[in-house]
Amino acid sequence: DRGSGLHIPKVLSNGPSNFISKSEIVPADTTDEQTRSVFMDAFIQNNRLDHISQVMGYHPDYLRNFLTTQNFLLREDGPLPYDYRHYIAIIASSRHNCTYLVKLHEQEFLLHNGNPEWLKGLEYAPRKIQDLYEINKILAHRPWLITKDHVSKLLRGSEPWSLSELMHAIILLTHFHSMCSFVYGCGITAEVDIGGFTYRNPDSD
Repeated sequence: DRGSGLHIPKVLSNGPSNFISKSEIVPADTTDEQTRSVFMDAFIQNNRLDHISQVMGYHPDYLRNFLTTQNFLLREDGPLPYDYRHYIAIIASSRHNCTYLVKLHEQEFLLHNGNPEWLKGLEYAPRKIQDLYEINKILAHRPWLITKDHVSKLLRGSEPWSLSELMHAIILLTHFHSMCSFVYGCGITAEVDIGGFTYRNPDSD
């Protein structure tokens, strides 16, 4: 307030997307029954209506299928422990410097009793996970270069992956590489508890 001499910070982002105005985003309290039902599923699944789900709310059928797939990969029975799943999501998102997904899955990793030391860097994680470095890099940037030798190397390493574990890990890597593209392409903003709604001094204009 210029009259009182108080410096009131300005919001840098407005709503779930930097590219879509808040007035055009499907609201969380939408009156469309189909979309409202899917939003409720997203909230139950993720303990929040995250901004990705809200932007996908334009296409409720697609969102429902997306939530089903992601829930299966991260939460249903499978060969990988839950903390491994979220750590793999972190390293996949890190390849594209997608801070939004990294912070989101750091929270989930810790909620599933993941070792906080691993969050200091890949070198703090078990050798088995470190061995994913090369295949993660290739899948993220030049996936057509993947050969059977990359897979065989991981199946025969010093801490070998089982075939089912490795397939689960590769699917998670590719899923979150794709999610990074969605986050960047739709200008997804972070929720308030993971660094969103950043402020700056109005005098910085």
